[in-house]
Amino acid sequence: NGNVNVNSNFNGNEKRKILVSVLKKQYAKINTSETTLNNIKLLNHTNTFTVTTGHQLNLFSGPLYFLYKIISTINLTKELKEKYPSQNFVPIYWMATEDHDFDEINYFNFKGRKFRWNAASSGPVGRLSTEGLAAFFEVFAHELDSGKNAETIKKLFQESYLAHSNLADATRYLANALFGEYGLVILDADNQDLKRSFIPYIKEELTQQTSYKKVIEATEKLKDYTIQVNPREINLFFMENDFRERIILENGVYKVNNTKIEFSKTEILELLENQPEKFSPNVIMRPLYQEVILPNLCYIGGGGEITYWLELKSFFNVVNVTFPILLLRNSALLVTEKKAKKADKLGLSWSDLFSKQNDLVNKKTAELSKFPIDFSAQKEHLQKQFEALLGIANQTDKSFLGAVKAQEAKQTKGLENLQKRLLKAQKRNYSETLERITTLQNELFPNQSLQERQANFSEFYLEIGESFIPQLCNELKPLENNFNIIIIS
Repeated sequence: NGNVNVNSNFNGNEKRKILVSVLKKQYAKINTSETTLNNIKLLNHTNTFTVTTGHQLNLFSGPLYFLYKIISTINLTKELKEKYPSQNFVPIYWMATEDHDFDEINYFNFKGRKFRWNAASSGPVGRLSTEGLAAFFEVFAHELDSGKNAETIKKLFQESYLAHSNLADATRYLANALFGEYGLVILDADNQDLKRSFIPYIKEELTQQTSYKKVIEATEKLKDYTIQVNPREINLFFMENDFRERIILENGVYKVNNTKIEFSKTEILELLENQPEKFSPNVIMRPLYQEVILPNLCYIGGGGEITYWLELKSFFNVVNVTFPILLLRNSALLVTEKKAKKADKLGLSWSDLFSKQNDLVNKKTAELSKFPIDFSAQKEHLQKQFEALLGIANQTDKSFLGAVKAQEAKQTKGLENLQKRLLKAQKRNYSETLERITTLQNELFPNQSLQERQANFSEFYLEIGESFIPQLCNELKPLENNFNIIIIS
């Protein structure tokens, strides 16, 4: 019928009003595109739905796949709008401002070097002061040299991190600078008004521990898969500016782990009514919080995220919240034209470049060699000769049979060793070409792992400039389940 119906839990305009008012406040001090402002307004209407991705507040966006998650989200909303023109679809980036694992986010890699911000943090990272990043910036800027693109990157870092006092504001500025023109809406849910809508679910978690029971059931059913998250009895943290600690229920007393803070049931429920922002959902409750406060259709995440969302399905059913459609984010390998030409020149296919380095080197050595390095024919010949000998040996005594078998094993082993030595010799002969091959592979797969999990966008922006993100937006198709190889120019 061309209409999208969704989300029994998202009834009433009250939640939409709260969401819009919170977003307007969060965007008040930031230069916002017409598209984003319009998207925020559209959230007031019951025919508007969100597509959401979430990510940590990695310094300067962290690894490339941060961009791919957001672009998948933006592009899906475009495709949905084409298909359902009478509805509106808004891309949301949910900033993981309440996370407290600072070591996971305090660095990024640039041209194979790790740039780490050495600061101390134990509370929610969104509230963390950006003090100290000026000194960090000096070190990074030094690596960038000069030139138009380098200056743009420096300015972006300064305006994001040195002109904002905490990590949430800095990350919002950065994501808005990169994606604002596409209508991305960035949400910080570490907020009293939004938490107020979540009070009934926090209350149930404190008093019934529903999530624990349901997620344990689900993990039993999914036991053939790698379990991503293990539930706690209470999947909530107690949060102040400088700490975020688990809430534990012991003999009717609610205790905050690693502190002396404790509450009776009456006290904790009273605190919840007055200060809901002190309660922070963990990895199991966060998806529920998201689906309660947003009119959300779809969550876009990586493989690990999708797996732990699947553990939550029956929990959502029990608390009567609509479970979203889950979609795997786009994945890509970025290759500059220069590197693509190098690969062609070296006769490398993409599947060559994706194979293990040792296998690739052996395969290419065999291809480069003017004669075969494979001794299979010789082994076969040897086997036939020994078959004849074994025929004779079977008619004599056992000791002769044993000697023939031992000799066969010895000679086969000898051939194998010769083959290994020949391969080694040929690797030396073609060492220059092979080194060019491994260098190229190492550039495309830093630390022998996927580029998208290692490199920072600035490395490519430096080379490509302002057409970099539009190129990615043109290439990444959220509903085509491919690994994209993108030649960027």
